[in-house]
Amino acid sequence: MRQIVGSVFSRRKGLLRREYTLSSKHLQREVLVTIYRPAVPPWRLLSLVVFNDGQDLSRMQLGERLKRMYKTKRLPPTLVVGVHAANRMREYGTASKRDHAGNGAAAAAYQQFLIDELLPWLQDHNNIYHTAERRAIAGFSLGGLSAFDTAWNHPRVFRTAGIFSGSLWYRSKAYTPKLPDANRIVHDYVRRHRKAIANRFWFMAGTADETEDRNHNGVIDSIDDTLQLMALLQEKGLRPEEEMMYVEVEGGTHDPETWGKVVGDFLEWAVKG
Repeated sequence: MRQIVGSVFSRRKGLLRREYTLSSKHLQREVLVTIYRPAVPPWRLLSLVVFNDGQDLSRMQLGERLKRMYKTKRLPPTLVVGVHAANRMREYGTASKRDHAGNGAAAAAYQQFLIDELLPWLQDHNNIYHTAERRAIAGFSLGGLSAFDTAWNHPRVFRTAGIFSGSLWYRSKAYTPKLPDANRIVHDYVRRHRKAIANRFWFMAGTADETEDRNHNGVIDSIDDTLQLMALLQEKGLRPEEEMMYVEVEGGTHDPETWGKVVGDFLEWAVKG
């Protein structure tokens, strides 16, 4: 049973910010959730964006960014939810398969928490759209991998996913120099996919995300993995700009400050008015 263990409330001009602790049967732990809600009448329908790694949103100054976006009407009324992480290596990953080191054992349970527990609770307490077209999930690094996998597995819940510096290197077998691009779980299941894809994906990478270049093609792995995945998605029928977007941040590093520079761009693309 879902239960509010505790809550914290604060109000800023044009924006309501609340924190709740939810008890999850799927994760067998208490989950801290931060909710940003525009100061609109309760009957107003809201789009929904859920972020993994919600503990990093304050470092991105998300509250101030949202206030500016609502004031300038750059963003329609949207409920933004940050789910704070616990054991990221265990709960973030791909639901169908653990990586070669056994990480991601609770990835499926985390996705079930989002769908079976968090989403119904949000619907009970907020007037949000019930269609996947007005719902998105996003994350950073491993949280970005989780966001992609969640939307891919549940397109009728989250049509859109935002992948910030995604850990798309995630492998079913250990890296080998002879096959540097082999065994990446997400790339492999997208390559095998034969049906039409119902999702929209927004990708971001920074040119200083890392320094590794495992296949020695002159492109750092975080950018290379992202562009290779996008090429596969385009082969499967996704249209650039409309259903797939890529943002590259010059000098961008692997941290919330970089992700914060483009989080507004993602929200604007993800939530259509």
